[in-house]
Amino acid sequence: QVQLVESGGGLVQPGGSLRLSCAASGFPSEYYAVGWVRQVPGKERDGIACINSPTGQTAYLDSVKGRFTISKDNAKNLIYLQMNMLKPDDTAVYYCAAALGNIVITPPNDAYDYWGQGIQVTVSP
Repeated sequence: QVQLVESGGGLVQPGGSLRLSCAASGFPSEYYAVGWVRQVPGKERDGIACINSPTGQTAYLDSVKGRFTISKDNAKNLIYLQMNMLKPDDTAVYYCAAALGNIVITPPNDAYDYWGQGIQVTVSP
């Protein structure tokens, strides 16, 4: 039932900004968490940010604190990841993911129940 569709990926220069969007639908109740997870080919997959519904409580991976912001537009059922001061090490496939329950998935934990298709973010000169 839960559907997650990402958009907004692409190529950006180091130091630049990018905003990812996730259209979320089909949640059976107001209690859930939505997060962003990234994976570099050949490496482990790490959660980087998470937001709880309905409280709006957030959690971030230490390496993105102060640079990335996760937020929700409840009226539009959209979850955003605003990424600033991007570095080449941020290059990865980014997934929108969700878990049911009144929880926050603390990064780098990636124990989500539902996943989007993933979008490429490349940070390069």
